[in-house]
Amino acid sequence: MRTLDLTPLYRSAVGFDRLASMFDEATRTDTGYPPYNIELVEEDQYRITMAVAGFAEDELEIEVEGDSLKVTGNKQKTEEPKQYLHQGIGARNFERRFNLADHVEVRGAKIENGLLHIDLERVVPEAMKPRKIEIENKSGKRLFSGKAA
Repeated sequence: MRTLDLTPLYRSAVGFDRLASMFDEATRTDTGYPPYNIELVEEDQYRITMAVAGFAEDELEIEVEGDSLKVTGNKQKTEEPKQYLHQGIGARNFERRFNLADHVEVRGAKIENGLLHIDLERVVPEAMKPRKIEIENKSGKRLFSGKAA
């Protein structure tokens, strides 16, 4: 596998360090564990579903810091070692990170049937939403583009 060197981008671009960091992070090898889905539930509502079979609620941790969501699984060590003839269910510790877009907030999480569901919502502040500006003519009357007043 070929490695991409982003050092020139860090040196010659001002303000693009976050973009370069995200690109650098995305090109790292992903183990694929645990598997997950990202679903669009409805407009501005999303759900991350992770397969965490074998993990109890107290072995999972969800943390949001800035624009990063981190899900960690720390499997408790059992007292007695088990002798498997076949072990297909992953039971190793993991840390999975997701970069959150601007104004995306974690609304809650639940675990059911071995799946961890994390609900997200994009909440754009009123000041950031598009708004129409009324145009006045010289006499101070408000004009509306194509609509009756």
